[in-house]
Amino acid sequence: MSIILKQPVTGPAAWTGKAIQNDTTWIEHLQAADIQALDQALAALKAKGLAFPNFRQEDFPIGPALVTRLAALSEELENGRGFSLWRGLPVHRYSEEELKAVYYGIGLHLGMPVCQNPRGDLLGEVAAVGDPKDIRTRVYQTNLYLPYHSDPSDVVGLLCVRKAKQGGVSSLVSVARIYNEILEKHPEYLGLFYRMFYFEHLCEPEPSLSPIFSYHKGKLSCRYLRQYLELGCDIKGVPLSKVEVEALDCFDRIMHSPEIRVDMLMEPGDLQFANNYAVLHSRTEFEDHDDVAVRRRMLRLWLKMPNARELAPEFPGRNGFPLPTDF
Repeated sequence: MSIILKQPVTGPAAWTGKAIQNDTTWIEHLQAADIQALDQALAALKAKGLAFPNFRQEDFPIGPALVTRLAALSEELENGRGFSLWRGLPVHRYSEEELKAVYYGIGLHLGMPVCQNPRGDLLGEVAAVGDPKDIRTRVYQTNLYLPYHSDPSDVVGLLCVRKAKQGGVSSLVSVARIYNEILEKHPEYLGLFYRMFYFEHLCEPEPSLSPIFSYHKGKLSCRYLRQYLELGCDIKGVPLSKVEVEALDCFDRIMHSPEIRVDMLMEPGDLQFANNYAVLHSRTEFEDHDDVAVRRRMLRLWLKMPNARELAPEFPGRNGFPLPTDF
């Protein structure tokens, strides 16, 4: 079992939305030189006859300046606030395949893209293409409210290609801030979050065991999506106790506090990156356009990071799904 941290988390990871909402240092802008470097890398890729996803980092040379900026982003994700928003990728200038190559190329200079489903998809389509009434439909494939959660990878990246007609606001919360609030206001529940719970995932054969919080080698990590936790416990026939339900209710109340979260309406060309152990992310319900061609569309990356924290043995980090056998 992990050591139970009994002191508040300090440092940049313990941010609140209220404190940083007017602080723009978490927003980066792609400059003209950065776009030129990406265009040159794309041209080099095409000259080799390569395309997404069949290329490596060295096939997409972005130059030392952008490499340095992405290295700083990697450091910020692991040892800073745990998230960043980059603006200014000219998505309208690229064809479908060019855009995927550029985004994937950026991902390769941050880490290693991993599979997002059993089909082996390395870029996920986040759009309202599923039937909300079908229990097999994942919530991100609908326009419904997407609850706070963490994805099964070190880092998740989202590229906004098109935004919705209305709504679809992205919200982030700091895991460290949630922890500090629980420690200060409801320390009686703290130990429960270090217990092992069954988590279900729609693309996995069986629920897997994990605590919600883990503190290991100076880093606090979290895995959370209440619906999958409750479903996992139901499948395994291990009902939650009354006090466990109370603890989860406490977690949810704090997590949804307006003072804690930071909201952002992503515009076309925005790239959001978040550390899945340090930040939980959500999205509000949205109304989409009637014209299918202009409906909300995001492209998602799951990244295994070279500078990722070491995780406790009982806190199983996941980096995507195994490669398909026919990959």
